Amino acid sequence: MQFSKSTDYALHALIHLGLSQRCHNVGIKELSGALGVSESYLSKIMSKLRQDGLVRAVPGVNGGYELARPADEISFLDVIQVIEGRQQLFECSNSSSQQHQLLAGQAAEPQEQKRSDKKDCLVEKVMFGAEQQLHQYLREHTLQSVLDETFKRCSRETDREAEDSETDKK
Repeated sequence: MQFSKSTDYALHALIHLGLSQRCHNVGIKELSGALGVSESYLSKIMSKLRQDGLVRAVPGVNGGYELARPADEISFLDVIQVIEGRQQLFECSNSSSQQHQLLAGQAAEPQEQKRSDKKDCLVEKVMFGAEQQLHQYLREHTLQSVLDETFKRCSRETDREAEDSETDKK
């Protein structure tokens, strides 16, 4: 499974907005420059994020975009589902084959095949479980969790630079 570049840009754009949240909204020109992507391509991504309520467009000369919700309320799953869609990742495509019916626990007897309580294919069950685990992981990781880690790294780097500066003075 591979996510599109649009998802990559959307996540990075939202992180950039989260970093800028305390200062100001961010114009599309600044945002596209920071991400290294064309303004027109990024505008389409931002439009999707705006339509789904993840960002807000700020009108005016100094307008741009800002997060529509706090960063701790926007999960990676939210962003991925806006960009990639909310479809199921795996679906058994050959449900009429003997192999599928065997894995679904369906007997060859006509009476049992007519039952409405269809059993799950074992392959589909494993893939659905994996998808649920992935969704849970992505739901637990928010923009704020990435921002927090960024701030930690920045403060460690600043501390190291200060220590190096003190060492150079001695």
